[in-house]
Amino acid sequence: MTYQLLVYAHLLLFVLWLGADVGVFLLGQHFRKRDTYSLDQRMALLKLLVLVDMVPRSAWALMVPLSLSVVDAGGYWDVPLWLSVAAWAVGFFWLWLVWDAHAHDMTERAARDRRIEGWLRWIVGGFYLWLGGQSLLTGTPLAIDWLAWKALLFGVIFVAAIMIDVTFKPVGKQLTAVIEQGSSDATELPLLRTMNRTRVWVWIVYLLLLVTAFLGNVKPML
Repeated sequence: MTYQLLVYAHLLLFVLWLGADVGVFLLGQHFRKRDTYSLDQRMALLKLLVLVDMVPRSAWALMVPLSLSVVDAGGYWDVPLWLSVAAWAVGFFWLWLVWDAHAHDMTERAARDRRIEGWLRWIVGGFYLWLGGQSLLTGTPLAIDWLAWKALLFGVIFVAAIMIDVTFKPVGKQLTAVIEQGSSDATELPLLRTMNRTRVWVWIVYLLLLVTAFLGNVKPML
């Protein structure tokens, strides 16, 4: 029963992550339509986008410890107790950072939270890249190939998701220019180019999420 409940929670987080992320994507698409919406309407869409984006960010943080718990409960790997405890501690700390930064947005506290979150994402992403790669090369600690590939691709998801934030970073100054100087080609086109570059990484994350979900549910013999 424990294993089934953990799998259910894992699937629920996947649905929340991907589903809410699609909502973020659609809101971003409508934000781009400066000929359809006024600037005030577009800013309202942006505020809603930021709020909806909290769902996939929260799901991402909790997916880290939950994935290890599923692997352990399913008998795929006898995860050391210290690692399980550390994973849940990191997951809840990461979740707190996400919401604390949101609650104190545009402050030094939020900037500090996001810097710490950035370090955590690289460390945890590196762990999953190691876990998947080590398992594929040596057959341990994950002896099943589809699971090793899933761990490796989860690490790649970390890299792609981090690149979303890196690519999106110039938006702050570009959006300020639109607000202060008004909507024109001079202010809107740089913003549009940044959003277009970011969308590439968004599509990569979507594709990787679908592939990892396929591996986890179909469990193909690789």
